[in-house]
Amino acid sequence: MQAFKNIRLVTESGVLEDRAVVFDDRIVEIGAGADLAPGIERLDGDGMYLAPGLIDLHIHGCAGYDTMDEDPRALGEIAKALVRTGVTAFLATTMTMEFQRIMGALERIRNYRPEPGGARILGCHLEGPFISRAYKGAQDETYILNPDFSLIEPYSDIIRMIAVAPEQQGSIDFIGSCCRKGIRVAIGHSDATLAEAAAAIVAGAAQITHTFNAMSPLHHREPGVVGAALLYDVTCELIADNIHVHPEMQRLLLKNKGLDRVVLITDAMRACLLQDGQYDLGGQAVQVHDGQARLGDGTLAGSVLTLDRAVRNFAQNTGLPPEKALRLATVNPANCLGFGQKGRIAVGKDADFVLLDEELNVIRTYVAGQLVYQAM
Repeated sequence: MQAFKNIRLVTESGVLEDRAVVFDDRIVEIGAGADLAPGIERLDGDGMYLAPGLIDLHIHGCAGYDTMDEDPRALGEIAKALVRTGVTAFLATTMTMEFQRIMGALERIRNYRPEPGGARILGCHLEGPFISRAYKGAQDETYILNPDFSLIEPYSDIIRMIAVAPEQQGSIDFIGSCCRKGIRVAIGHSDATLAEAAAAIVAGAAQITHTFNAMSPLHHREPGVVGAALLYDVTCELIADNIHVHPEMQRLLLKNKGLDRVVLITDAMRACLLQDGQYDLGGQAVQVHDGQARLGDGTLAGSVLTLDRAVRNFAQNTGLPPEKALRLATVNPANCLGFGQKGRIAVGKDADFVLLDEELNVIRTYVAGQLVYQAM
């Protein structure tokens, strides 16, 4: 049994001082710092923030690996690299490729067993192939398909989230089938009108994929998907790298949606945590330069953002205090998935923590009570 003391404890109700968090693989007790029982190993937090581990709902890869890689090491290497960024859990996110390749990725995610020292994989986020050619982004349109639930039903145990373009034929029935299986549906890579997006939301769609990117924009005569994102009670993903979305638009989104309906994501690709250079995403060549990942035609191709940096950026752009900015990468993504054991520091929850300094740099990361990363 271990206990953190001398910390600023980040909770849903704010930052608490003079608290100790006692844990093994789960949180056992939260009490006054001076009241620890004998025999408990004491960990001094040096007055830093102790926050829940970060959760990334939309990440393709990092450290040279991608979810779509057939290399059996890929998922484990991604998981081990992510703890350096404070991420303790994530959805392995696919790309639009030949469906046989997607099936292979789903099988690998299903069969993956957690490795020591890594973040936990919570399931799969299926981004494509049921998207729009008009807003395909960096997805390969060769393999785009109309929504067909029979294709993914065998993997409904491992798919936690799926992006769909509501204007595609059969999408409304598809969304209903996903919801009945407990798969969270996001509107993404879509040229939908406001009416089409609204119909998808009525059918059960509850999220917007990387809001403002790869979707029909806001217009005063046709509000499109962005209009639906702002009007309706859906959760909006946001890539807060200040490249995909201008800082002032980030402020606008927060002002419109509030703290509970924005989730920070990275949409990171394999070049994340690596140097500039030539990489690939979904079988397409990507050039990474000066923090931007782009196809040859200039299209943004995911990001090289890390989730801890997204939190820092968003806090700076919006003026949110650290504990509120952190909510968008902890409590909110856990709520999206219905994973009550994660995203909070409370008795009985998983002992997934990140210790952060005043500037929200990651100092230590814990998964299930085990130290998996410590800054040098």
